[in-house]
Amino acid sequence: MASQDWFDKDFYAVLGVKKDVSDAELKKAYRKLARQYHPDSNPGDAKAEARFKEISEAYSVLSDAELRREYDQVRAMGSGARFTAGGGGAGGFEDVFGGMFGGGGRGGRTSYASGGFEDLLGGMFGGGNFGTSSGGYRGYGGPTRGADVTAKTTLDFLTAIRGDTVTLSMQSGRETKVKIPAGVADGQKIRLKGKGQPSPDGGEAGDLVLTVAVRKHPVFERDGLNLRVAVPLTFAEAALGATIEVPTLDGAPVKLRVAPGTPSGRLLRVKGRGVTTAKGTGDLLAEVVVAVPDHMPAAARDALDAFVAAMPDDNPRAELLDRARAAQKGA
Repeated sequence: MASQDWFDKDFYAVLGVKKDVSDAELKKAYRKLARQYHPDSNPGDAKAEARFKEISEAYSVLSDAELRREYDQVRAMGSGARFTAGGGGAGGFEDVFGGMFGGGGRGGRTSYASGGFEDLLGGMFGGGNFGTSSGGYRGYGGPTRGADVTAKTTLDFLTAIRGDTVTLSMQSGRETKVKIPAGVADGQKIRLKGKGQPSPDGGEAGDLVLTVAVRKHPVFERDGLNLRVAVPLTFAEAALGATIEVPTLDGAPVKLRVAPGTPSGRLLRVKGRGVTTAKGTGDLLAEVVVAVPDHMPAAARDALDAFVAAMPDDNPRAELLDRARAAQKGA
């Protein structure tokens, strides 16, 4: 900022706070004003944008303990002084600083040519230019970072697994292309650097925080990096064993061997046919489900009756019932 600004601008008044304001109260006042005058809330309003810059400038100085102390010192010395083009006019530079540095009062000979006011204050406060072109005092504060933006998108199951580039319509009305990485899960948040709101004063753009919802697949379910699929078996296949075909996500089925006596619920694993991300690749888990026919021809029923008669009279639930009784006694 220009050196004169430290005399001209009352940063406390800009933020509507008292000089002895606490850090917490200062931050609260700044956030309230920033929300009110942010360009996103006032699109196309040049006055609001200018007010937002004033607010950001004031907060960048007052929120820094060192800058705030130096600012208070400069304001106390200035007390409303103005610089004059000539030397020593009423209310001029010499009126403020003449007595401080050995003469040069009203009408005195003290000269601050060449380096000017910045050289003087640079020596007082540890060197460096009084103002910077990037905003803030001696580079403190700097340009305001653009605000982050939150958005949601819903993806097909295959798009989420394979990744893609999608076009999002933002609340501001603009569209932006976003690359979705392979393997995103339902509810996952993706932070896309620089895709948020632009800075109001030439600084870094904010980020886009995208929450992804994934539609269900009619066949597959996501289980971490694995994919799960329920595979029906006939009773005969489960009891006697069989070679079956299992679908995969890319559509080409694979053949799996089912061992004789395979129970319902057993998982058969196909290595490397799950979800691929930067963290690795999962497997395809085929869960065996024994299918029970809802109707049988008379000949099949007769054969099943003969099967039951030929089998030992065992109760498959006997062990389960024994464990339940033992647990009740122990309680």
